[in-house]
Amino acid sequence: MKLELPAGTFRAYLFDCDGTIVDSMPLHYKAWRSSLAEYGATYEEELFYSWGGRPIREIIRLLNEMQGLDMPVEQVAERKEALYHQLVPTLRPIPEVVEHIDAKHGHIPMAVVSGSRRSSVTASLSAVGLLDKFDTLVCAEDYINGKPAPDAFLLAAQRLGVAPSDCLVFEDTNLGIEAATAAGMLSVKVPQPLERLS
Repeated sequence: MKLELPAGTFRAYLFDCDGTIVDSMPLHYKAWRSSLAEYGATYEEELFYSWGGRPIREIIRLLNEMQGLDMPVEQVAERKEALYHQLVPTLRPIPEVVEHIDAKHGHIPMAVVSGSRRSSVTASLSAVGLLDKFDTLVCAEDYINGKPAPDAFLLAAQRLGVAPSDCLVFEDTNLGIEAATAAGMLSVKVPQPLERLS
């Protein structure tokens, strides 16, 4: 798998975390299935990947609606995150993305822009030894409107002091690509595990 970058000179790189820098989506799915099973809820793998980039609490609310359940949102979210943290030591980075991080580290500013909470992002990046490569982390606590709204990417550009049009976004989800486009940024699509297998 080779990532095709759009033409142009970029003054900053913005990376989604889960499924983009770290191959964490299979681990997140495992944590989701275990935490939801405790409430008799299901979450199909295809739906999980199509909802990539959505905040965890929004996912629980949507599953409640779809399945006529009344799962306690905060409790399920905390349980799911706790289960994910147990799996973090087995996490691996996505080499094709790390290649671009290594190539530009120290040359242009870089940020992580994630729908996950800071504790989860920090744990993931620390597990693969990449936390010190980024100038700022924009996480779920930092903005109100999640992807596909452009807010998180615009905040990252502002923190780095770079115009949105000079930023290149690395993303694995359609929601993330939509958010980057809405922010006026070009993007690179990182294939998801199901796409990499096909």
